[in-house]
Amino acid sequence: YGNNTFVAVGENRTILTSTDNGNTWVETEDGTTETLYGVTYGNSNFVAVGDNGTILTSSDNGTSWDNRTSGTTKDLWEVTYGNSTFMTVGDNGTILSSSNNGTTWDNRTSGTTNPLWGVTYGNGIFVVVGPDGYIYTTSDGNSLTSRTSGISNSMWGITYGNSTFVTGGYGGEILT
Repeated sequence: YGNNTFVAVGENRTILTSTDNGNTWVETEDGTTETLYGVTYGNSNFVAVGDNGTILTSSDNGTSWDNRTSGTTKDLWEVTYGNSTFMTVGDNGTILSSSNNGTTWDNRTSGTTNPLWGVTYGNGIFVVVGPDGYIYTTSDGNSLTSRTSGISNSMWGITYGNSTFVTGGYGGEILT
């Protein structure tokens, strides 16, 4: 959600927008045939990510979308915005960041070959989750610090709100 617009993404290049609190949705054309997995809003731009390194940006509330060069063919699972930076994560430890509205992306060294499935930003830090209970943190996306989760189940997503990080995953695990 951003600038009074909800954006949802999904299979077969689906992008939907709603400007009336989700009562009606409009499908938009985006110029890709790839499945999209994540979308976020920051600095007056929406950024969507998906299969085969797909990154799309929109500066007009999701009416039109521009393809961006990611520099990877790895699937990108999630994207977030924080500290004037967009960050996306994906297969084989892929981390990309952009500090210029998502137009160009830099590859970051994650230090892992694990898939990274979720990322969020809060309280001055990016938190990344993945398989086998892996949780990582980074302040700038340049390197990840491994954190102890105490579980071995895969964590699929993470969010931040009310001063709390919450992640959930396989087997009904929820960690805060």
